[in-house]
Amino acid sequence: MSNKTRLDLLLVERGLEQTRQRAQAMIMSGLVFVDGQRVDKAGTAVPNDAQIEVRGNTLRYVSRGGLKLEKAMTTFGLKLDGCICADIGASTGGFTD
Repeated sequence: MSNKTRLDLLLVERGLEQTRQRAQAMIMSGLVFVDGQRVDKAGTAVPNDAQIEVRGNTLRYVSRGGLKLEKAMTTFGLKLDGCICADIGASTGGFTD
């Protein structure tokens, strides 16, 4: 039996978030700290007895699509004021034509 568990699963098990998807979004937002260190990858294996904190405000968007759009805007310097945007990626993580 492993002494480590995925961080997103631990957040749900400990009642810090309701669903694994929301836990993943919270982690990707940089709000989760494990033993005082920020962790931004949901699949990170952490010790089962680790101290886990959620710092800051909860999610600003209804889904992870908002986080992805925000990251693209920051990375590429996009100004989308007044625009309508949609996350229409492939459901299996691949590319579509």
